[in-house]
Amino acid sequence: MSALPLAHEATAVPPPGSTDRPALIAELARVLPEECLITDLGRLRAYECDGLMLMREMPLAVALPTTEAQVVAVLRTCHRLGVPVVPRGAGTGLSGGATPHKLGVVLSTARLNRIVSVDRLAQQAVVQPGVRNLAVSEAAAPYGLYYAPDPSSQIACSIGGNVAENSGGVHCLKYGLTVHNVLRVRMVTMAGEVMEIGGAAPDSPGYDLLAVTIGSEGLLGVVTEVTVKLVPKPRVARCVLAAFDDIRRAGQAVADIIAAGIIPAGLEMMDQATAAAVEQFVHAGYPLDAAAILLCESDGTEEEVQDEIARVRALLDTAGATEIRISSDEAERLRFWAGRKAAFPAAGRISPDYYCMDGTIPRKRLAEMLEAMEVMAKKYGLGLLNVFHAGDGNLHPLILFDSNDPDSVHRAEAFGVEILELSVALGGTITGEHGVGLEKINQMCSQFASDELDMFHRVKAAFDPAGLMNPGKAVPTLHRCAEMGRMHVHHGELPHPELPRF
Repeated sequence: MSALPLAHEATAVPPPGSTDRPALIAELARVLPEECLITDLGRLRAYECDGLMLMREMPLAVALPTTEAQVVAVLRTCHRLGVPVVPRGAGTGLSGGATPHKLGVVLSTARLNRIVSVDRLAQQAVVQPGVRNLAVSEAAAPYGLYYAPDPSSQIACSIGGNVAENSGGVHCLKYGLTVHNVLRVRMVTMAGEVMEIGGAAPDSPGYDLLAVTIGSEGLLGVVTEVTVKLVPKPRVARCVLAAFDDIRRAGQAVADIIAAGIIPAGLEMMDQATAAAVEQFVHAGYPLDAAAILLCESDGTEEEVQDEIARVRALLDTAGATEIRISSDEAERLRFWAGRKAAFPAAGRISPDYYCMDGTIPRKRLAEMLEAMEVMAKKYGLGLLNVFHAGDGNLHPLILFDSNDPDSVHRAEAFGVEILELSVALGGTITGEHGVGLEKINQMCSQFASDELDMFHRVKAAFDPAGLMNPGKAVPTLHRCAEMGRMHVHHGELPHPELPRF
């Protein structure tokens, strides 16, 4: 048994009412310039939540360091005082991962926003965590390169946040998630120790701590620099739009494409309600009478694209597509994708609020899941827009509700929980790319057994023995699971026992 203390047993996280705020602010003021420290209530309000606005909390202060040395100083100060720290990027996260701790400090990396270098020959870029996702591709464009992961929020989300959540995007099916496109991470631990994980080489000796760090949701340290892979822009890219009069047929088409050994650059699905909402917003030219729309993109050389599109088209015809369009030029291709990428803001136009879920299921269960969610929508009396990365089974259902109505909020939360629980029951997971944060922490008890959760806590304790870095997020305590009656998943029966466990 490891001698490492468990993070959930650490006593360094202060009990309610124990933090001396004036003393904390005085200490932070010694290591930060005045313009890098926010303490007044009005300005703190802007940091009370991330993209999951259902959960809000006011921090004691917000630190906005402009250098790695300032990050180190802030963390050492908070570590010495036993004050929790919540790392925050652009605040676009959707799982409450950057929700403040009421007795802690938010450390924002927004001002660490410099592109350090772009290496055309090595096809790499070194960037600070506050650099926007899209800005990396803009900087690489003169060299005919770009950064492949493209979340829908790419015009605003930051690379540091992408690393924390292991973000994907519509082109992740072919080009991978953040973890597949990052070579090196430089970060600072809670104790103020600077670490470099990974390197410029394709592989590095020892355990793969880079994969542990990416997707760790700010539990292990604060990222200060990232080396990302760049890929050449494809010579040709075309998008196929296929309409179906039945969701099951659309789901079967997805399975058929992957089964044929075709890995498109992107393979996305929208249901009829989503298509109608985004068509009003961006006028993409979607067929509004379709029960489901598939977007399938091919890229590469002209010959590769022509061959792949011909094969995809044949499969779509066989699956029962009622209409197939192929983008005739770059403008039309971008218009097809504009609707998919605008799904979230489009939902905001037709509903006071929306709640975006992030379950992942096996592709072959797509139709089953969609039909189940339709039944759930009626059960909870709430609207639902379905948009998702069909190629890898990552669902992003948007639950429409009104935050001014407490009962509507309660039903939306219950609806979301049922979606996640069904994702696990169908052999999937509770998150694909948005992270666990606060939002899904209870469902971690459904997905993992107590021994597995204990292992997660031990990994965290290796980096943060005091448990001060983003405490209470992502990995539930065993006590929490026991209180929920889920210390042993499904009363001692693990789902899918045939699968190898931790």
